[in-house]
Amino acid sequence: MQADDLRAIQTPLKERYRAEPEAALITLRAQGRLGEGVSCRIETGKALVTAGLHPATGGAGQAACSGDMLLEALVACAGVTLNAVATALGIELRDATLQAEGDLDFRGTLGLAKDVPVGFRAIRLHITLDTDAPEEQLATLLRLTERYCVVYQTLAHPPALAVTRTIAPPERLPA
Repeated sequence: MQADDLRAIQTPLKERYRAEPEAALITLRAQGRLGEGVSCRIETGKALVTAGLHPATGGAGQAACSGDMLLEALVACAGVTLNAVATALGIELRDATLQAEGDLDFRGTLGLAKDVPVGFRAIRLHITLDTDAPEEQLATLLRLTERYCVVYQTLAHPPALAVTRTIAPPERLPA
């Protein structure tokens, strides 16, 4: 895709969102249902993914790990954002690879040490670029990729998070 093509697609959207800011606010949803053993089936819109325990917490390693999925979401979002920004800036990328890695201490997840946090301690995103673009353009590319990557910004500046529950009516529960 060329910069003009991307602009042609995004310009009407940007104009609408400027005129009607409420049109830019959407709600994304994810849904899952408990699966066999200790797993959860997630409908991604493109495929069905079964998530389960990481082997470090007793999983067999056959199901996707939600921690891996978080890192994969970061790589996917950063990759799409990088590509869009490079296109918009006219930076030719022959290739790019993105790798995310995160450090976890499973003692927190398993409730073995109250002083150990549950979750990632650190996440690193590494981008390898194959390009002849000058350093100044590459600095702008990475700065704008960080700025506009939804998953990166969500991790860097966590939103308010809430958990609610509902009890299924008795007629919906299996016998």
